[in-house]
Amino acid sequence: VQLQASGGGLVQAGGSLRLSCKFSGPTFNYYSMGWFRQAPGKEREFVAVISWSGGSTRYADSVKGRFTISRDNAKNTVYLQMNSLKPEDTAVYYCAASALAIATIYPPNYNVWGQGTLVTVSS
Repeated sequence: VQLQASGGGLVQAGGSLRLSCKFSGPTFNYYSMGWFRQAPGKEREFVAVISWSGGSTRYADSVKGRFTISRDNAKNTVYLQMNSLKPEDTAVYYCAASALAIATIYPPNYNVWGQGTLVTVSS
């Protein structure tokens, strides 16, 4: 299994970006998919997760109401729509896959990680 994240870039505060994460391998719909981020000098933090069916989602308080996670099981892809971006959203964003049945927010519960895509929000 491999994950390939894309869609990062430079955007002004208040703008939007959509990140994509392509899952290469069988059984994408058996995995919960999460997004995490790591800002310079900070630890990696949870952003959002979606269950294997798409029926359950969870968000970090810092992004609730602004970010939306979704998945297309036919395309083996998970998305993160980011609206009303703030400079503090600047980070490398990572997608990850978890084989747990629940939508987990804890990094050790994720089996596979993508390479990350950089999001920079200017003020």
